Amino acid sequence: MKVIYTDQAIDSLEEAIKFLREKQKLPPAKIDSIITQLFDRADSLSENPRSGPYEEYLEHLGEGHRRIVEGHFKIIYKMYSDYIKIVDFFDTRQDPDKMRR
Repeated sequence: MKVIYTDQAIDSLEEAIKFLREKQKLPPAKIDSIITQLFDRADSLSENPRSGPYEEYLEHLGEGHRRIVEGHFKIIYKMYSDYIKIVDFFDTRQDPDKMRR
């Protein structure tokens, strides 16, 4: 199954990277490692798309959002018949109600 990334997902990841770089002062090598881990984990969904449970904070949308966790991030995705769409990289250190918006 093919894994695709929405613009929203990439924007969320870029925002998180900016936070890690500017506020957390993580070294570039650590940030690169985190990015690689996130993409590797998301890409692993192509082999086992049902591995993540439904995301309770998005149930109100009725779109079947699921999640997998990697480090401090929830990788939010939706399954379709022939592909998986990654819709968000959500840093779990944020207020979870922010995900609902």
